[in-house]
This record gives sequence, C-alpha cells and structure tokens, in this order.
Amino acid sequence: MKAFRYTQEMEARYTQQGWWGGATFLDYLDRNARQIPHKEALTDSKNRMTFAQVKQWCDRVALGLLKLGLQKDDVVMVLLPNIAEALLLRFALPKAGIIGTVGPMTLRQRECEYALEYVEAKAIFMVPQFHNFDYWDMIQKIRPNLPHLKHIIIAGDQVPPGAISLKEMAQSPLEEEYPPGHLEKTSMGLHDVIALGMTTGSTGMPKFAEMTHWQTWSGPIRAKAWNITEKDVCAAIASLVGGLGHTIPLFIAPYVGARVVLLERFDGEGALRIIEKERVTVASGVPAQLALMLRHPNFARYDVSSLRVFFCAGAVLPADFAKEVEEKMGCRIVTAFGVLEGCPISLTHYDDPVDVRRASVGRPFPGNEVKLVDEEGRAVPEGGAGEFLVRGPYTAGGLYKDPEGTLKMWGGQKDGWCATGDLGKIDAAGNLHIVGRRKDIIIRGGQNIAPAEVEALLVAHPKIVNVAIVPMPDPVMGEKACACVITKPGLDLTFEEMVSFLKEKGIAPYKLPERLELFDQFPMLADAQKISKRELAAHVAEKLKAEGKI
Repeated sequence: MKAFRYTQEMEARYTQQGWWGGATFLDYLDRNARQIPHKEALTDSKNRMTFAQVKQWCDRVALGLLKLGLQKDDVVMVLLPNIAEALLLRFALPKAGIIGTVGPMTLRQRECEYALEYVEAKAIFMVPQFHNFDYWDMIQKIRPNLPHLKHIIIAGDQVPPGAISLKEMAQSPLEEEYPPGHLEKTSMGLHDVIALGMTTGSTGMPKFAEMTHWQTWSGPIRAKAWNITEKDVCAAIASLVGGLGHTIPLFIAPYVGARVVLLERFDGEGALRIIEKERVTVASGVPAQLALMLRHPNFARYDVSSLRVFFCAGAVLPADFAKEVEEKMGCRIVTAFGVLEGCPISLTHYDDPVDVRRASVGRPFPGNEVKLVDEEGRAVPEGGAGEFLVRGPYTAGGLYKDPEGTLKMWGGQKDGWCATGDLGKIDAAGNLHIVGRRKDIIIRGGQNIAPAEVEALLVAHPKIVNVAIVPMPDPVMGEKACACVITKPGLDLTFEEMVSFLKEKGIAPYKLPERLELFDQFPMLADAQKISKRELAAHVAEKLKAEGKI
C-alpha cells in the first residue's frame, strides 16, 4: 500500500536530495546476521538472542504468517508488553509485507474493539494475561463483533485452546519449505506503508498514521548525533509502543549493531537494577520515569556508572531537573521533538552546549523545514512564540483511511505543512524550545496559563514525582488551573506547601493552581508515554460537581 500523502514530486525531490533511498532497518538486521552473527543482539527477562537468532526468528515468523494465509498489506495488531517478541515482530511483519499496528497494554475492550475494527485487523498478537488483567477474556468478548479477525497468536508458553503459538511458529524450520530469497519478494518496498502508528491524541478513540521507511531513516542521524556505536548497550525503559520507546531499539541499534535490553514493565527500582545488571550505556524514558528512578529511596544502592546517554522525550523536561539527572547519574541528557504525524522534527546532540541539551529540543533534523505561526496561521515575527509547523522527508504518509483529516492536518495540501499542536519559540541559534500544547492552554478570566511552565517548576519540588496541570471549570473565571500530583512514596503534599513553593519561584499569581489533587498513577494516552490530561480534567470536574461547586 502506498502512502496517501506522498506524491511523485515529493518522491523525486527527497530522493534527489538524498533523504529517500538506500538501506532500511530491515537491511541492517540482515547485514548484522551476516557480519556479526554471534554477537548478542537482544535481551529481555527470559531471552538472550544473537543477531543470527534474531534474523532466524523474524524470517520464520514472517514465513509462518504467509503460511497462515495472510497477504501483502493485510493489517494485524500487536498488543504485547516490552518483551522480545514485541520488538522482533516489528521486523518480521514488514518482511512478510504485513502492516502492523502496535497498541499499548492500557487498551481495554472499547478502544481495542474500535481499533481492530477500524483497521480490519486479520490477526492479533497478545499475551493471555498481564499485570492482573485478562486480555484473553477481553478478546473473546469482542471477537464476535470482528469478522475480519481470523487469528489470535499468543506469545509465551501459556497458549489457550483455539489460539496459535508464536513460539512454535518461530521454532518451525519453515525456511525449508520456501525457496531461498522468498522474503525478498514479499518484503515492504521503499515507498510502502510498513506500519500504522496508533495514538489517541487528546480526543479519545485511536487514530492511525501511515508510517514508511522514511521515518526509520532518522536512526543513522540520531546515532551520529548521540555518539551511539556497536559497543553500546541500549535499554528501552519506556514502552516500545511510542516513538521514544522504539526509536533506539528499532532504528538505531540495528544500524550500528548495538545490543538492546528490554524492561518488561517499568518501575523505578527495576530500571536501576537493569542498568546495573546489564551495564547499560544508553537508555530511553520519559521525564516521569527518570524522576521515579532518581528519587527512588534505594537509588544510591545501584551502580549506574556505565550509563553515559539518556534519551528523554515525550514531555517537557525542566532544565533544572535535567541538570540534577546529569549530576547524580553521571550521564548526558539528549532529547528530541516529534509528533506521530510529523515524526522526528528536531534533536539535541551529545556535544551540544549544556544549556542547549537541557533547555531546548535542539535543531531541526537535516532536511526538515520548521516554522512558527500564530492562531490565524500567520508567520510569527523572529523571537516570537507560536505553533510549530513542519515539512520534510520524515513526516508520515497521512492518517489511515482519513483523507479529509490528513489534508486538514497538512494545511489542505498533500505536500503541505504538518500542524504539530505544540507551542514554542526558536532561538537565535536555531534551537527549538517547547512551551506547551495549544489544546492545553488554560484561559483564566482572559489570561492564558501554559501548563508546561507551571509543571516545570512543580516537578522540582522534593516531594513530587510527576505533575500535570489541567483546567477545571469555574462559574466566574471560566477556567482555573488544578494541579494533579504524584508524590514520592510515603510523602504527602498540602495545597499550602505547593502554593508556597511556587510563590518562592516568583510565578505570577494568576498562574497559581487553585486546587490540588493527589494520585497514585495517571491515566495515559495510547502511546503509554503521555498523560491523558483529558481524563484528569474530567475526573476533577466530576469531583467539583459532587462538591456542588459547579
């Protein structure tokens, strides 16, 4: 399937400029199996696999799916935690010419049924149970409503009756049943849609972006910018579902031939433990995960001296917190800015000045064009703030089965500018600075409050692990700010403590949150890396109604 948005003119332009064409991440995997077959490539809680074993697994599963009757451009869903199979399928599926969409483990019946029906998934890869939830039972309940769903393929040893064992498929010598080079004929071409990126954004049900090989081409650029080589051990602490989680394991590690380590389910001490045990040198995670690691009461017990790079993205990382991370963990923070549809937009470099690495999201990726516009779509004067728009070779091929939504997001043209929804500035050196999301802005009596600004201050509070500022309805002001906070285990935070802390920072009075809500955990969006502020705001509104305040 060809991407909806890519035109012949775009293909010619980006190919001529050198951004499109050449080897892909699938080619890097096959190359590594030839050149360094016995080097360890992938580690999770149950597996240690060499590059030769990784290739054999991917090839056999690709052939196994073809033997099941799946055909080119069929869509399947992957609903797996951070286990080896979740990463390996990202290679196996495009080798078979099959389009995969990866869902977070937070999906439940309503969202899962919608997603499977929307993409007309022919198969789903899953585990029967995970973290006290019965996924098998969920699928059985919705399966009668999914006429396209033909196969349920189970990872692991516990395979319910009627399901297919992924392990047995990978252990079957199917290469003996097909002629040499068969997968070269089925593998996705350079201009094919190879996956559907899933996100709910802030609107509710999932939407899907058409991903191609060109999004993976950011890997070599990032590897060079972050000084990642074949000697590195790269840990995916964040979920493989989102761009942050899969960028290094999928795009960078295969390119340089580095080893990947997967953390199956995140907790702060578990992440510290795996860094020490596997001598991890490069890790990736969201700011909240970094906070849970750094502020864990047992932090000092673990040796994290091997760590030299931490790729942190998915939310604004306050500069003061980045400084604290670098000083206490002995590594350098690098970051990047991107959205599902706009894909990689900018990145910092390992050798950037400290203020650039800690306080910005870096310069645009080579080939990208970035500009700022105001609410009317007009260019913002130099030094001003506005919404980031991007155009370049890495942007997605469009929204799957939604040509109208695609054109709207790209300004009415297939080759238009992608609206990111992110607000920010561009400094004199060309570095991008994020100040918040357009949809997140809280309007209190006509004055705008940017949640990211208040969050960046509050996350530095010694009792706070994570914070989200959301709007709450008010009969006089229209909206006010509410602080949703997760504190360190065993610690409490009062409203007065919070306000006093912010006043000490010199914040304008109208920006002060006027309510505090404490949480054990936050609801997350489909990428499992961003907080669902919509759900938090709805929760706060319900409490206000129950209290008779609105």
